Amino acid sequence: MIKAEVVEDIVNKVEKFIPDDLKTMRQDFSQNMKSILTATLQKADLVTREEFEVQKAVLAKTRAKLDALEKLLNDINS
Repeated sequence: MIKAEVVEDIVNKVEKFIPDDLKTMRQDFSQNMKSILTATLQKADLVTREEFEVQKAVLAKTRAKLDALEKLLNDINS
């Protein structure tokens, strides 16, 4: 799940490009952008770098086991 701080940070960075004299537009933009960005990022089903690294390690371990089993099977069949 995406953290609210990340969404807030993105919106604040984009919001800086809206001139100060368009204050009402800036407020509307911020509210809409937060909602849209949060919904879009949730649909994207993103994972954190930590989760990615854990799954990468699990996959490497599984791959090593599979390679060992394939070798064992080939040795048995030979």
